[in-house]
Amino acid sequence: MSQTPSASAALRKRLLETPPHWTTLLALAVLLAIVAMALFAPRLANFAPTELNAMMRLKPADGTYWMGTDSFGRDLYSRVIYGARVSLMVGAGVAVGAIVIGLPLGLLAGWFRGLDAVLMRAMDGLMAIPGILLAIAIVALTDAGLTTVIIAIMLPEIPQVVRLVRSRVLATRSETFVEAAVLLGTRPMRMIWRHLLPSTVAPLIVQGTYIYASAILTEAALSFLGVGIGTETPTWGNIMAEGRLYFALNPWLVYWPAIVLSLCILSINLLGDALRDRLDPKMKGRS
Repeated sequence: MSQTPSASAALRKRLLETPPHWTTLLALAVLLAIVAMALFAPRLANFAPTELNAMMRLKPADGTYWMGTDSFGRDLYSRVIYGARVSLMVGAGVAVGAIVIGLPLGLLAGWFRGLDAVLMRAMDGLMAIPGILLAIAIVALTDAGLTTVIIAIMLPEIPQVVRLVRSRVLATRSETFVEAAVLLGTRPMRMIWRHLLPSTVAPLIVQGTYIYASAILTEAALSFLGVGIGTETPTWGNIMAEGRLYFALNPWLVYWPAIVLSLCILSINLLGDALRDRLDPKMKGRS
């Protein structure tokens, strides 16, 4: 008998059994505001993000330029809200890609003993390379387009997903209902799909939020270092990189994108913590 319906029901029950904490609601509101800002950027922006105005260079905030202007006279507010689009797309692409690739690899490693050693040694080798250095190397050797940046940030995240899924499979395969299914001659792929996959949903949801936040921060770091997405496309990282040259006299060039970036990452992490506490109560209160 399939475990999927009961697993889904248990997941819904854990998500809805108690009202969320006020910090969770605040984090959700902030994140939704940033998402709305990105989606409706063309309507919310006062100017095009690349519109130059040499007469308005480095102007502080006023009624026309709500966050001031940069060294090229571009409206900082418009560039920050357009930068949200890139950051959110990178985060979503990395999180979805890492899970789509890591999930089947983790399922196979956890169930098939022969593949386990090979796959996990490959994952260990990938994890041995610092993620930011691997991303810099990939972007530096190729073009710095959006797809390349997503792939470069995604690769170091895949081993985490593989190890998480594998650990859940190893724990689940010792359950009585799995052993009974094996004795009844259930095919391996059917076993994985109907009995093992549902057990990975809850931890993957939580892990996905952390990957999302980490990817946004890594993209900002790459852009700040000058090896991320080109400056013709505004991102929070390259806005700060351009602004740091004028930080002493015009600190708002760095402050505004840094504040929005920090709020975005903090809200995602708070939501991830809330999901972790609900979906895995044993982890509640741990760092």
